[in-house]
Amino acid sequence: MSLLEIENLTIEFPNRHGTEVAVDKVSLSVNAGEILGLVGESGAGKSTIGNGIVQLLSKPGRVAAGKVTLNGEVISGLQGESIRKIRGSKIGFIFQDPMTSLNPLFTIENQMVETIINCLGVSYKEALERSIELLTKVGIPEPEVRIKQYPHQFSGGMRQRVVIAIALSGEPDLIIADEPTTALDVSVQDQILKLIQDLCTDLQVGCILVTHDMGVIANVTNRVAVLYRGKLVEIGETKDVLGNPQHPYTQSLISAVPLAGKKVDRFPLVETIESIESGLKSIDVTTHWLGQSSQHHNTDDLLIIKDLNLSFLTQDAFFKKNRKRLQATDNVSFSVKQGESFGLVGESGSGKSTIARMIAGLQQPDSGSIVYDGVELINNPDKEKVKSVRQRLQMIFQNPYSSLNSRMKIKDIIAEPILYHHLAKTNEVEGIVGDLLDHVGLGRKSGVKYPHEFSGGQRQRISIARALATRPRLLICDEPTSALDVSVQAQILNLLKDLQDELGLTMLFISHDLPVIRQMCDRVAIMRQGKILELQQTEDLFEHPKDKYTRELLDLMPRFDDLTHDLNANSHV
Repeated sequence: MSLLEIENLTIEFPNRHGTEVAVDKVSLSVNAGEILGLVGESGAGKSTIGNGIVQLLSKPGRVAAGKVTLNGEVISGLQGESIRKIRGSKIGFIFQDPMTSLNPLFTIENQMVETIINCLGVSYKEALERSIELLTKVGIPEPEVRIKQYPHQFSGGMRQRVVIAIALSGEPDLIIADEPTTALDVSVQDQILKLIQDLCTDLQVGCILVTHDMGVIANVTNRVAVLYRGKLVEIGETKDVLGNPQHPYTQSLISAVPLAGKKVDRFPLVETIESIESGLKSIDVTTHWLGQSSQHHNTDDLLIIKDLNLSFLTQDAFFKKNRKRLQATDNVSFSVKQGESFGLVGESGSGKSTIARMIAGLQQPDSGSIVYDGVELINNPDKEKVKSVRQRLQMIFQNPYSSLNSRMKIKDIIAEPILYHHLAKTNEVEGIVGDLLDHVGLGRKSGVKYPHEFSGGQRQRISIARALATRPRLLICDEPTSALDVSVQAQILNLLKDLQDELGLTMLFISHDLPVIRQMCDRVAIMRQGKILELQQTEDLFEHPKDKYTRELLDLMPRFDDLTHDLNANSHV
């Protein structure tokens, strides 16, 4: 008997237009010690299956049919206290969004200790010791200090590690990991995945791994299930499904995986797949509204960063000598040329996103200089000049869940910067917003919806449309495709390439996805502990890395190239 049995699971979301079937008669099983991968485009039903297993569906979602069995016990009909006893102690859940799964009002210690006491019934002291041990296992530095802090004091990747530690704290029989490594760099990703693999092997824990990272699927899972529009289209041993995919949609996912071994001009798209009907539409930006702003094709430095420093207080004290500070950035200096794609790579907490936030004006540095388009942005008394320059500088944030106003319709979210900066006449804005939604693959009809009606990947596309709305010269991309499946990622990255070519768009590209960095960037800087360790042309860095840490990152990068190359050679793109 399998550890987990799912039989004909059907999950529905009623609305005023009818009933949307999110999961349609899906049957799966997970054995003890096995890792089953779930893959598919955003909105395919991957996360919904995980939420349905533990009765965490958002209202008005419901399990309309089917049965879920754990260790021979039917759990699909359990409610209230009965299902709460299952969560944590028997089924651990790693949620996709670490910020919304941690309570901002409580320290990490409060949240971890409470979970361990409830699940294991140990004393506070034992729970605290286990909490520190788990934080060490998931790679949190100085766990005795960091456990006293609040979620907002952690980077996105470090919050994800905390969430993983909490999911493991109850010693569950089954782990449902919903994009557990989305916000993590390759070194921490390797550490986390090895931890999950060891749990499955040594303790015979079962795992459902929901991810869009095909490299992780290839290297970690025993079996893989492919979902498309709520239906199971293919399932089998990982080597069989990835090595010889039978369904066209599976072939499209694999063919769209970014190559780590070489650089290509464009990401391949399989046009025979039905889902491409709602994909991105080609544009002629020379006549399009996006191309009507002044274009710049010189090679001067558009952005110059010099000796940038910022530290955060991690432990306060009455006497200054007893205070502890974390140096987020340490004399960071680099420049980005007009029309260039510049990559920043490093482990979570290395200072990448902090630099992006300082450039965007969301964080004030302790010292240093940021010059954008010839204008100093730090402590400049000419506020109007700084404001006008910042209009041409936009940011795509890492977390699409918290970067969109939940009370505004999508069309209003995208229209807001256009209206604020008076970039178009009021009667033209609706058409421009609809056009932008078309270009990011959502369609203009989606403008009347609210953010909660979209999946994580779809929300990120909305964020990209909003960032493009001011026709920026510099686009700061902070993990812009971390929430996207590989097929949508290929479309979005191709769009960014097109816009860059036609508009002379400059990009600061922050990512832990090394294959994406190789495909998108002209130069790359490697960061660690707030410092730049190495800065080279992209191909030189990938072929001849100089720093030991860079070589370690490249060695840990999930490899998928040989398989992808074979499939691309046989696909119609």
